[in-house]
Amino acid sequence: MAQVTATAERTVPAPVETVRAAVADYTETRPAILTEQFTDYAVLTGGRGDGTSATWKLHATKKRVRHVKADVSQPTPDTVVEKDANSSLVTTWRVAPAGEGASLVTITTTWNGAGGIGGFFERTFAPKGLTRIYDGVLAKLADRVGS
Repeated sequence: MAQVTATAERTVPAPVETVRAAVADYTETRPAILTEQFTDYAVLTGGRGDGTSATWKLHATKKRVRHVKADVSQPTPDTVVEKDANSSLVTTWRVAPAGEGASLVTITTTWNGAGGIGGFFERTFAPKGLTRIYDGVLAKLADRVGS
């Protein structure tokens, strides 16, 4: 099995502290910025950063739906990590300064892909599709916290 990676990033017109808080907020901000590909979102425990547990369905395509139960850690103030209890999926959100009053937000998701010809197609197409989904999430984040 090969590791598959999808990455999206966007400069958000808001200070790092504001964006850090928004990225770690699973109660209000997260449900507001999720796109139509995310359904059945719920916070199970916590709600802000480290120790939060949340669940959702990610509709990668009309036929491909992944049920995610994410356990959240925040190893640094700039990093939020979501580890799926149902699979090898790990999503890392990073917030970095991007000039005065702006932040660079990067979302990177990795997982163990399938082998064989199915794995080839997964490695080829899944990252592009997931990056498109994350581009939408980041646009909604920018709209929500942007100055």
